[in-house]
Amino acid sequence: MGCRSLLAATALLATFGLTSAPALAQATASERVLAQEQTGFNTSSVRAMIARGDASVASGDLGTARQQYDKAREEAKQLQQFYRGLGGAFRGLDARIPREMDTKGREALGLLAEVNLRLAALFRRENNPKVAVPLLVEVVKLMTPTQPQGQKAYQSLLELGFVDTEFKGGSAN
Repeated sequence: MGCRSLLAATALLATFGLTSAPALAQATASERVLAQEQTGFNTSSVRAMIARGDASVASGDLGTARQQYDKAREEAKQLQQFYRGLGGAFRGLDARIPREMDTKGREALGLLAEVNLRLAALFRRENNPKVAVPLLVEVVKLMTPTQPQGQKAYQSLLELGFVDTEFKGGSAN
């Protein structure tokens, strides 16, 4: 009888293991806490922080705007690094996952550039252009001078007097 109980217990455990795995994989939207738009850990939440910062700038609360932009900047950097790392772990195993992570990483990188531009503008508005320079240089490096954000950042560096040569696209004049 002991052998029969052991077999029954093993069969129950095996059945539990087979039926619970798909149930765990099918989490509801409310269980996916990191996917939440306003409070999650994703590009939508970074956009929400940027929007809150923009609203604070519009109302003249530059301190709160800076806090929101700083949080958005930090989160965008983390997301970009995590997406890159996760995508690299799956290279050669399942092409869909690196593709998804590359797309999400590029989106996070674009958000990082956007928030850097906003922070630089805020520092310029506060008459602190020296603090804006590293942010603008980072945007040019991240997005390249051929992308709109890179061009905007380089133009700001030109306006500040940090650089003297105007960038005219791809021409070497």
